[in-house]
Amino acid sequence: MPDPVPHDPRADADAQTPPAERRWVLGVEYDGGNFSGWQRLNRRDEPGRRSEPTVQAAVEHAVSIVAGRSIGVVCAGRTDAGVHAATQVVHFDGPAQRDPRGWVLGTTSNLPPSVCVKWCVPTTDEFHARFSARARRYRYTILNRAIRPALQHQYLSWVRKPLDADAMHQAAQDLLGEHDFSAFRTVHCQAPHARRDLHHIAVTREGDLVTVEVQANAFLHHMVRNIVGSLLLVGQGERTAGWLREVLDGRDRSRAGPTAPSAGLVFIGPRYPAHWQLPAEVTL
Repeated sequence: MPDPVPHDPRADADAQTPPAERRWVLGVEYDGGNFSGWQRLNRRDEPGRRSEPTVQAAVEHAVSIVAGRSIGVVCAGRTDAGVHAATQVVHFDGPAQRDPRGWVLGTTSNLPPSVCVKWCVPTTDEFHARFSARARRYRYTILNRAIRPALQHQYLSWVRKPLDADAMHQAAQDLLGEHDFSAFRTVHCQAPHARRDLHHIAVTREGDLVTVEVQANAFLHHMVRNIVGSLLLVGQGERTAGWLREVLDGRDRSRAGPTAPSAGLVFIGPRYPAHWQLPAEVTL
């Protein structure tokens, strides 16, 4: 008989060693119209809402199929029900042997038609989709004409009264800089404080479309929609341009305008320092 093959203890160690993993970053695009927001609904105080569809649950389900095990993802910034995203950025830890193209195609093929993965980039464990971001950008689009929209209506807010976009832009400049934005946060906001640094805000008109673009280090719950709702009062001539500064300084939500509808709001995406080597659309 041939001599038995000597037992190699390293074989046992290899069998017990889990597959190598690394951190991956995805750029996710979605139409939020049929979702109850980004965040998975699993709060104990709202058991009746756990069956509502969320973007996070859809992405985690799709990524888990590709990974072959349960995967949780972390996003750059949660969006509300009905809000869309051009580039939501998420990270997760998954099998290192997958390549970026496999994650993009495999995940997208398991997502509903209203969600897709645009790109995937490998990164290090130090990257965090939320905490590594230095800014977030939103765009709010208003169709300003007498007749409601038929095309692209799910991405537009509609205002029939004429709007003075120049007056809205002038008023908005009083919000620039670091302030307490309590006047523009919802009572349900869970942020520990209301101080935010607004980097840029512009109101422009092109034909019947009035667009509000805003960038800040971070946003409070409903902050953009509450700012837009207040700007609409200025644009319709119901408030003067200086009124918005008074609302900001007053820190009282009841003094601001109504919350603008969610349909017109798109999360353009977060922005990260260049050393993370992410696509240009999310790089400072």
